[in-house]
Amino acid sequence: MSDYRLLAGKSAIVTGSGRGIGRSIAKLFSDHGASVVINDIDAEVAETTAKDINDEGGRAVVCAGSVTDEEFPARLVETAAGAFGGIDIIVNNAGYTWDAVIQNMSDEQWHAMIEVHLTAPFRIIRAATPYMREAAKQEIAEGRRVHRKIINVSSTSGVAGNAGQVNYSAGKMGIVGVTKTMAKEWGRFNINVNAVAYGFIETRLTQAKEKQETIEREGKDVPLGIPDAMRQMAVNFIPLGRAGTPDEAAGPVLFLASPLADYVTGHVLLVTGGSYL
Repeated sequence: MSDYRLLAGKSAIVTGSGRGIGRSIAKLFSDHGASVVINDIDAEVAETTAKDINDEGGRAVVCAGSVTDEEFPARLVETAAGAFGGIDIIVNNAGYTWDAVIQNMSDEQWHAMIEVHLTAPFRIIRAATPYMREAAKQEIAEGRRVHRKIINVSSTSGVAGNAGQVNYSAGKMGIVGVTKTMAKEWGRFNINVNAVAYGFIETRLTQAKEKQETIEREGKDVPLGIPDAMRQMAVNFIPLGRAGTPDEAAGPVLFLASPLADYVTGHVLLVTGGSYL
């Protein structure tokens, strides 16, 4: 009997996969047969997710650290190649928000969002060149076609803009440009490059701001969430009438990573419950 799992025998990197959408993607990939590198800035959270996957019969290793560290991308791809013998899939998911209207936004806030949502994925893709582009060249010379996948996480803020998020919107729109360009550069190597643009998904980033949860970045506490009144208003513009769950957000990524999407590249898939603008 053939293996029904969509990613059997594949190896994947999922950044920001200790929590939220990234965790759901990593676990779904594992359920479909992939070996997964779990990455999170919080090593303890990453280890917990990897343990859960391994305890369920999957295969996961941890590469903890910040994707914005200049030396980190090389360590990340070498971890995957060393543990699994190569890299088939990269999901650039890590990120957070640091909102303000433009007149109140600091240079630090601007650069932080560009670094995590745009520069980090660029560096990770570049670091993966020997394990994706160069490996494909050898396969093509041997007459074999092996598809590899890169999925970048964008947002409706990156395709339509969003008041109070000029920095985040710039990073998320920028990664769309990276996606479309890499689809053209690496398509001949059987590497599909796509993006998912999420709408309102229930995560720490979209929880009620009144919970007053923060994350520490560069020695500063960055508040998480959005005002609850805005959360309630946002639901009114979603045809499905609710926010999505991390597990629902993971499904479209599995599709793009799987053989079902071997002829899909350069595309931005909206995962929004029907909302857009």
